[in-house]
Amino acid sequence: MKWRARAQLAATVLVLGGCASTPPTLGETAWTTGRLSVRIEADADRAVRSVSAGFELRGDSHGGELRLNSPLGTRVASARWAPGLAVLDDGRGEQAYDSLAALAQQALGEALPLEALPDWLAGRPWAGALHTAAAEGFTQLGWQVDLSRLAEGWIELHRSSPPAVRVRVKLDDMP
Repeated sequence: MKWRARAQLAATVLVLGGCASTPPTLGETAWTTGRLSVRIEADADRAVRSVSAGFELRGDSHGGELRLNSPLGTRVASARWAPGLAVLDDGRGEQAYDSLAALAQQALGEALPLEALPDWLAGRPWAGALHTAAAEGFTQLGWQVDLSRLAEGWIELHRSSPPAVRVRVKLDDMP
């Protein structure tokens, strides 16, 4: 093999190696998967906004990863976080934020409590804030978490304060 062909092969291997990424170090954390829909009601500045996607989630409020997929399985966006850092990749590149709330504000136009989501999807209050028990679930961070259909894999989150937000989740596997 000529030196030019070897150099091209070596460059190709280096470029491909540089494209490889290692998964986050979340140990043996299992993925929670399902479908979700988010509806943010209209307010004075914006019309109704809604998003529906398949999701894959693992981790907790300290570190994790959330992947959102189209109905056809194409990755729409992904987020990963660690203390003091949240990174959103929306397919146009990565953008870093200092919190999950700031990331949600940018991605959805509304600060959603993403740090509590892993616990809520497991059917329990997040340890990072006080909660109040309710007949159907609990209230935490201004959100009503309805677990009345958890046995069927359904969880509903609702925030009444303007703009009202409703999140519906259908889990693939039970927590």
